[in-house]
Amino acid sequence: MYTPVAADVAKLRNITGAGMMDCKKALVEAEGDFDKAIEILRKKGQKVAANRADRESTEGAVIAKVNADNTKGVIITLACETDFVAKNEAFVKLAHELAEQALNHDSLESLLASDFNGISVADKLTEQTGVIGEKIEISAFEKIEGAFLGPYIHAGNRIAAITALSKSVDNGAEVARNISMQVASMSPEVLSYKDFDPAFVASETEGRIAAIEKDNEELVRLGKPLKNVPKFVSYSQLTEEVLKQAEEDAKAELKAEGKPEQIWDKILPGKLQRFISDNTTLDKEKALLDQDYIKDTDMKVSAYVKSVAEDLEVTKFIRVSL
Repeated sequence: MYTPVAADVAKLRNITGAGMMDCKKALVEAEGDFDKAIEILRKKGQKVAANRADRESTEGAVIAKVNADNTKGVIITLACETDFVAKNEAFVKLAHELAEQALNHDSLESLLASDFNGISVADKLTEQTGVIGEKIEISAFEKIEGAFLGPYIHAGNRIAAITALSKSVDNGAEVARNISMQVASMSPEVLSYKDFDPAFVASETEGRIAAIEKDNEELVRLGKPLKNVPKFVSYSQLTEEVLKQAEEDAKAELKAEGKPEQIWDKILPGKLQRFISDNTTLDKEKALLDQDYIKDTDMKVSAYVKSVAEDLEVTKFIRVSL
C-alpha cells in the first residue's frame, strides 16, 4: 500500500487547504496521484455541501476592495455557519482573495464561474465546505464605480462600506474612508433628505409621532418630563411657510417670556436651529449628508465634505453587513 511522505501531504494541504489527515487519506486512496487526490477531496466537499445545503450561513467575513486607481469597488460577504470559522485566518484570507477577484466581475454569477487557481470559484467554495465542514457561500456581492472611491471594513469583518467622491483630492483616501466609516457606523439609506420618497416621509412622520405620544403616556404615569412631539421629521417638509411660522412662534415665546425685543436677533437663530433639529430626525438617521459627523458631532457630514473642498461631493455609497 502506498504510504505518502510528509512533503507530499504538505504539498496537497497547501493546494487544497484540507486538513493533514484528510490529505493523507486522499493520497493513500489515490495511490500518490495528486490530481486524483484533489478530486477525491473535492467530491468529499460536494457531499458535505449537499448535506448542509439547508443550513443557515449567518456568520462570515464582509470584505471591501477598490482597484488601484480607486474608480471601481466591490463588497462581498463570504458566509459560513459559525463565528469560530469566520475568525479563522485562512477563511478571512480566502475572503480577501475572492473580493480581489470580484473586482474584475460585474455579477456574482460571473465571479462564481471564474477561474480560481485552476478551478472555478464555485468549486472552490464547495471544496472549502468539505475542508471546513460548514456551508460556505458568497451571500452578498455589491459593486460601485465613481471618480474616487474609499473603502472601510469595520473591526471583526462584519460590516464594510465604500464611498464615492465626485473627484480626487489631496487627502481623498482619508476623506472617503472617513465617510465610509460613517456609513458603516450609522447605516444611512440615502445620500440626502432630498432623496426620500414623499410617501415614505409621510408614513415615517405618522409613525414617529405616534411612538413619541405613546412614550409620553408612560412618562405622564411615571411623573417624568415629557418628550417633545415634533410636527415634522424631515427638512423636505420644512417649507418657507413652515420656517416663517416657526420664527413667528419663537418671537411670540420671547415676548411672553418678557425678553427685550432688541436682543431677539441674538436668540432667534438658536431657537430656529433647535426647531430644525427637532423636526429632522428622519434625516439625521437615514440621510448620510444630513447626519451628525461621527468624528465631530458639531458638524454634519455635508459640512465635513465642504470643509475639504467647496466643490467636493459624495455621489454614492454602498454598505453590507452580516
